[in-house]
Amino acid sequence: MDTALPDSPAASPAPPALSAPLLQPVSFIEALRFWLKLGFISFGGPAGQIAIMHAELVERRRWISEKRFLHALNFCMLLPGPEAQQLATYIGWLMHRTRGGIVAGALFVLPSLFILIALSWIYLRYGNVPAVAGIFHGIKPAVTALVLHAAHRIGSRALKNRWMWGIAAAAFAAIFAFDTPFPAIVLAAGLIGHFGARWAPEVFALGGSHASASRRYGPALIDDDTPTPPHARFSRSHLIRILAIGLGLWLLAMGVLIASQGLHGTLTQMGWFFTKASLLTFGGAYAVLPYVYQGAVEQYHWLSGAQMIDGLALGETTPGPLIMVVAFVGFVGGWLNQVLGPESLFLAGALAATVVTFFTFLPSFIFILAGGPVIEATHGKLGFTAPLSAITAAVVGVILNLALFFAYHVLWPQGFGGRFDAVSAAVAATAAIALFRFKVGVIPLLGACAAIGLAATLLLPPLR
Repeated sequence: MDTALPDSPAASPAPPALSAPLLQPVSFIEALRFWLKLGFISFGGPAGQIAIMHAELVERRRWISEKRFLHALNFCMLLPGPEAQQLATYIGWLMHRTRGGIVAGALFVLPSLFILIALSWIYLRYGNVPAVAGIFHGIKPAVTALVLHAAHRIGSRALKNRWMWGIAAAAFAAIFAFDTPFPAIVLAAGLIGHFGARWAPEVFALGGSHASASRRYGPALIDDDTPTPPHARFSRSHLIRILAIGLGLWLLAMGVLIASQGLHGTLTQMGWFFTKASLLTFGGAYAVLPYVYQGAVEQYHWLSGAQMIDGLALGETTPGPLIMVVAFVGFVGGWLNQVLGPESLFLAGALAATVVTFFTFLPSFIFILAGGPVIEATHGKLGFTAPLSAITAAVVGVILNLALFFAYHVLWPQGFGGRFDAVSAAVAATAAIALFRFKVGVIPLLGACAAIGLAATLLLPPLR
């Protein structure tokens, strides 16, 4: 029977009343219940989700020590993909082998997938109802402020010197003035970091490590000195097996789509596009949104720019990783393209959302299950972290461009030649002040802005 890791001697003594229950093994079923609960309460973006896991797993349940928790978090932050979901996968894998990792990571995502499918259907079915339109009229400018705040939050951590500022400025100019594809910006920034680490290592040293602070909460099942379990040690055969299974699942799913939809079918193109997107999510969901916009809106025309903003608003209000906005993109694209025919629009949207989610998150599971032991050995080496430091700096410029794009569509809905939306401008300014000055949470902020938008729509129609 799979149980948690065996207990180990604690670095500091704990009161007897605490140590006995804490050192009891955690069954797979007990862990499953927790991961399911986490999937429904993981609001607040990566920072909020990581804080919830820290409070539950480190402080309250003592399943893992703070040092081991932060060590795992540092690994996940170096990978492309949603770090909170990968952290859950990592801890589940460490505790209960491969099935534990799959359950933890999947339950982190599935509740938000089902919720977004329901919300996407409501959006497409009733989006033109004045009350619903009014709610989105208030949420859209709030999303613009949230994106700007994300650029500031990431920039305050990543732009440690004038060279990093220069990389961010160059990335902004490349995507704003020349419409450079996001993958090209990531590649260029990674090369700058790779070679820059040799010429000026102090410039590209990864800062802001979570491991700089550590506290003790008493003994834990996976403690500081608990030996790495056999299944978490590096094994070439295990690495090859996980990579083969992961690649096999990808090929199987892609083969089914090609056989049923054709090489150029909507679902096939979605599978291929979101596989690429999943490998470019350095710096969080906001970093990859410009790439998703370029592909989903400009290249494939699965949805409009205004719908993309609405989807991000829905993603902000649901639990789970923010990158789950791709499920909305898939649902709208499947619905509008009628991938299952005009009589099955809901099923088409739900299928497309599921396909997109599968291809977006499959690489994250492979990274953790196959690369966990490998990443342990590379953590902290400048040759590995310097490209990621440069990529994160470039991401700041890309996110700033996204904020300007959203602001343009929100404040001038009909383009610069049309009217200026004074109500949206007021809501955006108020939301920005609430975020930057008063540190208001995402959910209260969106709720207040939705109420303002609804009131403006129903009571002040001339202003719209």
